[in-house]
Amino acid sequence: MEFFVSIIAIALMVLGAFGIIFLKRPLDKIIMFTILDAGFVLAVVLFKYLDVAMFAALVDPLSTLVFILAVVKVNDIRKNKLESGDIND
Repeated sequence: MEFFVSIIAIALMVLGAFGIIFLKRPLDKIIMFTILDAGFVLAVVLFKYLDVAMFAALVDPLSTLVFILAVVKVNDIRKNKLESGDIND
């Protein structure tokens, strides 16, 4: 049983990593990051580092929120630069 769960954890991490590399849209990359994160937490639990898994489970939503806020801010900056005609910066 533990072997199958480890295969699932590895598959989630690999799927998330390839998604981050090959997808173009920033929000899709954030979704793939959360999939990679789920696989990482599952792998940490399998290795019985429950304190690290608890900390990762608490910090992961915060890091995802920071990524989403950063993507929104960068999109606003790009939109404002295109509207003002200042493309060189």
